Amino acid sequence: MTELGDIIRQEISVCGPISFARFMELALYEPTFGYYERQAKQIGCQGDFYTSVSTGPVFGELLAFQFADWLQELGSRTTSPHHRADEVPATPHSPAHSLESPFHIIEAGAHDGKLAHDILSWVNTHRTAFAEEMGYVIVEPSPARQSIQREMLSRFTHQLRWVPSLDKIPATSVTGVIFGNELLDAMPVHRIGWNSEEKRWFEWRVTYENGGFRWVPFEGPSETNSGASPYDCLTLPTELTSVLPDGFTTEICPSASTWWKDAARKLKSGRLLALDYGLTQLEFFNPSRSKGTLRAYRHHQVSSDVLDDPGAVDITAHVNFTAVERAGVSAGLVTTFFDSQASFLMGIFKHTINDPARFAPWTPERLRQFKTLTHPEHLGHTFKVLVQA
Repeated sequence: MTELGDIIRQEISVCGPISFARFMELALYEPTFGYYERQAKQIGCQGDFYTSVSTGPVFGELLAFQFADWLQELGSRTTSPHHRADEVPATPHSPAHSLESPFHIIEAGAHDGKLAHDILSWVNTHRTAFAEEMGYVIVEPSPARQSIQREMLSRFTHQLRWVPSLDKIPATSVTGVIFGNELLDAMPVHRIGWNSEEKRWFEWRVTYENGGFRWVPFEGPSETNSGASPYDCLTLPTELTSVLPDGFTTEICPSASTWWKDAARKLKSGRLLALDYGLTQLEFFNPSRSKGTLRAYRHHQVSSDVLDDPGAVDITAHVNFTAVERAGVSAGLVTTFFDSQASFLMGIFKHTINDPARFAPWTPERLRQFKTLTHPEHLGHTFKVLVQA
């Protein structure tokens, strides 16, 4: 058994069966042995999975183009008639990396920093006025990942700031964009099953027996770290629960909704953006998903055995975008876009075509990257984009 497996086994021996959310938290984020704490490359052809960033810099450049337009829109509300439309009002007493800068791009879940690198490279080349005044903040709790990101982003140190959590960002202090790319699908989820006879949910917990980790049903009350029941975020029509088969299994992620609501409260003006694998709430209950959406990745092979070899595999589950959207609305946001990544990026692409002077030429290689990002058989359909303002 690995060191991390032994840590989890010992916790189970003391506490009894643990929630899968706790198992996933340890498997991915345990400070020494968690999957995301390891120094090995996890993304790309030599890693365990691909992301949109893996295709090349076009993904970050398109996001940067859109972010800059959003920032310019915000700037036009605050500049006087004497300012040019593409200028950002200066704040001479506030350095660009300070949270007091006029505008910010805040990225959570920055992985190795490559996406931030692509965004900042584009902004510094094509939007110099914004680059001089804009602050880029990375929300990163892991010192090990911060170190990797700092190395990747060394040329942009003067524009960057790291914070360990959203708690370090004051409420209503951000004018700009807060976003996460493949962030929410890596947040720990609770795995739950349906008891059709009693018309209620129970939790699938993790125990250790016969030399391995096993699922075990737990009939007692289930609580998150906040003390609330995770089932509170799952509201289904009676027409569905009346026919839901016994044992139907799915996942819920209260931590994603909580994070989204916290992020929304940091905005003074601007947008909150998620790009991720995900579904609407009712789509989770398609008969083809009767075992849920949990999966593990290793060397680009997908497995449903998420309990095997913790710390050595990536674990992920689809995002419930209905729950996330509701969290934003409850915090005062308005949804401005929810659709596929293909639709979102195609909209940006059309603007670059209509105004080619503001974007790099679409060479054959760059078009190849764009097709990978938007093709329904690649990344265009499986990824969704939610934007709230």
